[in-house]
Amino acid sequence: MKDRWVLVAVAGALSFVAMLDMNIVNVALADISAGLHVSATTAQWAALAYQLPVVALLLPVGRWLDGMGTRPALLAATAGFALFGALAALAPWAAWLIVARTGQGMCAAVLFVLMPVLVIRAVRPAARGRAMSVPATLGPLGAMTGPAVGGLLLDHLGWRWVFLVKIPFCLLALALAWKAMPEDGAWRAPDRRFLADTLFVGGGLAMLLLALTLGSGRPPWVLLALAAPLPLWCWLRGPGGRPVTGVLRAAGLFRAHGAVLALAAGFAAMHYVVALHLQRDEGVSATATGLTVLAFPLGMGLAGPLGGRLADRYGFRPVAVTGAALTAAGLLLLIPLGDDWSPPDVAWRLALAGLGMGLSGGPTQALVMGAAPPERTATVGSTVQVARSLGFTIGPALATAAWALAGSGDGARAGLTLAALAACLAVPLLALSGRPAAAVPEPTNDPVST
Repeated sequence: MKDRWVLVAVAGALSFVAMLDMNIVNVALADISAGLHVSATTAQWAALAYQLPVVALLLPVGRWLDGMGTRPALLAATAGFALFGALAALAPWAAWLIVARTGQGMCAAVLFVLMPVLVIRAVRPAARGRAMSVPATLGPLGAMTGPAVGGLLLDHLGWRWVFLVKIPFCLLALALAWKAMPEDGAWRAPDRRFLADTLFVGGGLAMLLLALTLGSGRPPWVLLALAAPLPLWCWLRGPGGRPVTGVLRAAGLFRAHGAVLALAAGFAAMHYVVALHLQRDEGVSATATGLTVLAFPLGMGLAGPLGGRLADRYGFRPVAVTGAALTAAGLLLLIPLGDDWSPPDVAWRLALAGLGMGLSGGPTQALVMGAAPPERTATVGSTVQVARSLGFTIGPALATAAWALAGSGDGARAGLTLAALAACLAVPLLALSGRPAAAVPEPTNDPVST
């Protein structure tokens, strides 16, 4: 088998673009509110209309994609993402924008599930660590650079360019995928099971996301969060959920998913606390805060390729555990800073945590995807993305709660302690071996067919 690195590049670019869209719109909400003459609450749906279908459709999309070809699904989702982005940029009123963003979120859900599947089928097992590190590194980098890119576009071109800037990347990825991807099956329309899964798991996850995003501790939203587990429980007990949990149990992947969720929650909580504390409590300027927080993605970007190479040589699990331990160490070192923070003191600690996240991202993804049965790679790809998405959503919410309970004096320390504990939890979860599937995903030199 010949490695198709161009498809790995496509996966990396689309991961960057899809994650960029998770955050880039947030900085444009005030401009959207003024430009479309709507309230701030209505403008917030420009972001929520994208995030809700992404979270709601990940698991149903995974089961659906296991029964059809990767090529038609990738081409359709990429083209749809670009088309809905253009429609969002042209929106003359808020309802148009919300519908376009909903369609873009639906396409993004397909892309998120397909990225690890595309990578694992594009290269030999001996190169999976390096290959999986590309989307595993570029995706989070897209999320972290979103606010900076969005700010530049708002200052010089206006809010509509927040939606247009991603279209050239999509068109390039579409052309490369059209040329490089082999025919591997036909398009298959979603069935009634897809609709039922969307109703239960999508409804439950969407309720949880809404409660965490809009709740702020208010009773109606707390009740919504308490109601969210009911449809998820119905799905787990039904014909849609049992095969998913069965695959994860057979492949021994529950602990690895817990590690993915814990690292994502720790990172998101840290990012929220550090940015808020530097600006609000320490009086650091927005520019200095942005440059300080940039130390994390810088470290991650530098360590990502190295993590992939080390994993291909020494195995996925040792490198993933080492990276998680470095991330935990960087976050733990933030706790003793006390009340007198300086950007350089924070930056080198964030750089250490970023190095760890870069080392662990690709190997962890390769560990999980390599253990998936060949006929269920899309299902496992979707469960990993759900774990990561929940971590990104839960982290800031838990940090906010910890800050409020500790009070204004110790709030930042409480939030950072929670972030560090989450990262520490990921270390034993990755180190403890689960019960693997018959084909262990450790690197070998044996070729496999696509």
